[in-house]
Amino acid sequence: MRAAAVQLNSTPDYERNLEVAERLVRAAAGDGAELVVLPEKWTVLGDAETLRAAAQPLDGPALTAAAGWARELGIHLVAGSIAERVPGHEKLSNTSILLGPDGERLAVYRKIHMFDVDVDEVAYRESAAEEPGDEIVVADAGGVPLGLTICYDLRFPELYRILALREARVVTVPSAFTERTGRDHWELLLRARAVENQVFIVAADQIGEAPPHYRSFGRSLIVDPWGVVLAEAPDSECFVCAELDFSAQDRIRQSLPSLRNRREGAYRWPQASEAAARLAEPTTAGAS
Repeated sequence: MRAAAVQLNSTPDYERNLEVAERLVRAAAGDGAELVVLPEKWTVLGDAETLRAAAQPLDGPALTAAAGWARELGIHLVAGSIAERVPGHEKLSNTSILLGPDGERLAVYRKIHMFDVDVDEVAYRESAAEEPGDEIVVADAGGVPLGLTICYDLRFPELYRILALREARVVTVPSAFTERTGRDHWELLLRARAVENQVFIVAADQIGEAPPHYRSFGRSLIVDPWGVVLAEAPDSECFVCAELDFSAQDRIRQSLPSLRNRREGAYRWPQASEAAARLAEPTTAGAS
């Protein structure tokens, strides 16, 4: 399978974002990509008010357009993520959708982990406008089991291990990774998730600035199960492609069978209350 990661500099300008996304999806398909991945919030990237104004249901015009591209080009398209307006819910969802070569919706994944963090002097509170999902999703992409994740999910290895145990061979990571954290963590985390779970990673990131204070890292990556970077995007709106060699993946899993060597009986999760208490305790450097 030939896969592509599309890198965008999305802003509150919805029409402009769709035009660039369509152009790059078409270019990636023209380069032979059978699986194309768009970044997080590819339709609109901005503050909570901007997202709420631009939010759409799954049958809205953005995903209808994306389904048309997938159908016309005959590709599997992971339509990054959009701000989804869910009937009966006050808050939005951050939602990734897998579209098939016939334009049909094959899978829907709503981001599980909310980006509620402080980076330098900027406070990000994704949960103020969006609610977390609670379903882990693996879907069939032309006979290839595909795991769906979004951006901050990358910091939660439990999710990726479950995807691997559910037989995912490829995991997609549409993102708007901050420039500050991306410098030190983006490639490190992507390669770690790939090696730990012996999966291909296709990570499509935002690049550049968007109001009011967003600055995304870019450097979209495609990584193989050995942790080798197969493709890396430059600092511009573009796409990168790579061949996903599943026979090589089989050889890695056979020769280094870490997934089979797991010992589930030895893994005992602490109780939630116990874990929370330990994490809240101050630590002393050098304590034994």
